[in-house]
Amino acid sequence: MANWNDPQPPRTGFGASPSLDGRTAGRAAAYDMGLRKHMLSIYNYMASGVLLTGIVALLMARSGLALALMGTPLRWLFILSPLAIVLAMSFGQGRFSTGTLKAMFWGFATLMGISMSTIFLVYTGQSIAVTFFATAGAFAGLSLFGYTTKKDLSGMGSFLIMGVVGILIAMVINIFVQSTALQLAVSILGVLIFAGLTAYDTQRLKMQYYQLAGTEFAGKAIVMGALSLYLDFINMFQFLLSFLGSRE
Repeated sequence: MANWNDPQPPRTGFGASPSLDGRTAGRAAAYDMGLRKHMLSIYNYMASGVLLTGIVALLMARSGLALALMGTPLRWLFILSPLAIVLAMSFGQGRFSTGTLKAMFWGFATLMGISMSTIFLVYTGQSIAVTFFATAGAFAGLSLFGYTTKKDLSGMGSFLIMGVVGILIAMVINIFVQSTALQLAVSILGVLIFAGLTAYDTQRLKMQYYQLAGTEFAGKAIVMGALSLYLDFINMFQFLLSFLGSRE
């Protein structure tokens, strides 16, 4: 690992300073420990958010509130409000405190649970569970790849974001044309795009630690990183469910 704090790289072999090598190794070990702690915090927040969403969705479905909500205009409020929170967090993270961002993240996960509760009315519980665990396995593998690969994935970012925009446009168009083939194509592309974003975002968050370690923004970066990975997971799950799920 390059020691970017030192004006000259550490020397090894004959003539190297043992004390300098010791300090370098100590800083490297501390950095690696800090990075692992940072990424673990992101994964903990992300997993807790997914768990909260699942619990809320299941309780809504079993209580009958999801069915009552499905035929009312309030459904659109719960569908659109999570998007409003994501936009507020993304554009206002510099103004909000870390505590406020955390509260917004938990509120977002709760509203997503309410919004997603209707999937229990459309798909069988078994197919939802199978798709969830399939998504979890794929997410773990893709995130591990993004964390460990030496290949620079930054070039994928703009391409994948353009893919997300394209999917959104196709979904709006399909509201009017109601094409089964287009819906299937969107679902398949959605899985592939958010699979790529999982690996890309993981590497991006890892590299971000270089810039934010020890700064006041480190706490905010954990919450925003958890939000990014949460969105990757949930979108991959929903697109996968749309063509693998068994309908009631």
